[in-house]
Amino acid sequence: MSTTHTTLAIIGSGPAGYTAAVYSARARLNPTLFAGFQSGGQLMWTSDIENFPGFPEGVAGPHLMQQMRQQAEKFGTTIKDEFVTAVDFSQKPFRLWTALPEGVLPADFDHKKPEELLAIRSKITALEPTMTADAVIVATGATAMMLGVPGEKEFLGKGVSTCAVCDAAFYRDKDTFVIGGGDSAMEDTMALAKFAKSVTIVHRRDTFKASKIMQERVLSHEKVKVLWNTTLDEIVGNGMVTEIKVTTEGTQKTLPAQGVFLAIGHRPTNRLFLDQLALDSHEYLVTRQSPSKLGVAAAQTALTTEGLVAFPTMTSVPGVFAAGDGVDLRYKQAVTAAGMGCSAALDAERWLEQR
Repeated sequence: MSTTHTTLAIIGSGPAGYTAAVYSARARLNPTLFAGFQSGGQLMWTSDIENFPGFPEGVAGPHLMQQMRQQAEKFGTTIKDEFVTAVDFSQKPFRLWTALPEGVLPADFDHKKPEELLAIRSKITALEPTMTADAVIVATGATAMMLGVPGEKEFLGKGVSTCAVCDAAFYRDKDTFVIGGGDSAMEDTMALAKFAKSVTIVHRRDTFKASKIMQERVLSHEKVKVLWNTTLDEIVGNGMVTEIKVTTEGTQKTLPAQGVFLAIGHRPTNRLFLDQLALDSHEYLVTRQSPSKLGVAAAQTALTTEGLVAFPTMTSVPGVFAAGDGVDLRYKQAVTAAGMGCSAALDAERWLEQR
């Protein structure tokens, strides 16, 4: 297979990637979007979305993503259902590969050690690139961390959720459980407490690691109770979640449940760029608008004579931009991802024009 060239390559097919594709295609950049083997991102696991603007009756996650894909294609985006396995941003045009060595699966990229990933990549980059590009937008997103307990994946979107801010309103007057002990778990608990009948936090230790102010807010809420030194063993249901099995101090219990929220954090899917782009300590991509010390430092080096930050979505490599949950340390919402995708496309367009 010979190498092809595109003006703009977009890696990722969630709200950020598809929005970037819509804007760049309308700007006549003729982008190529690599959707991966399972396009649509985390919203493919969300049954109903009520907080995305323009859908007062709500919209199913898979339907929304299919509509975004069709819109991107309508304006001229070439979409490839292929998984990008290696990149080389050290030279221009940038190079991208989709080949996989024998015995290596896409899922391996989430579990391998950095040195193992680099060894895999050296095999891939010995091959001819799949595509070259003048500019790239990275929108590979993030994935919610899972516990690996029985029933967890089976009931995802059917009583199991990884985003209380997104789904809390669906659990009005229901008995819910939040798994975790960090700030994410506290935030999910407070979001649920506005709607749910009860919220029980399941935590494996005897103290939370969340900030003190968040702990105080949660522990003083009348709807909230805590199961300390407790682990979640299984999620049980019949079409929808009906109960959970937990172990407390060596004793297993079965508790009625109508909602289970996994709040142990998100992991950005950026391992493909480990030594290609600047990442923070949690592997989030650093751009000039990242709300972190690294982001502020990058922004300060990119101030124009007017005192504005040039190309805020640009990464540590000129011509490579990033958007979505793989950048977003804080909000992780579909609408914010889409907004970042728009910004990245506009930045890429203007950067290409200047060249």
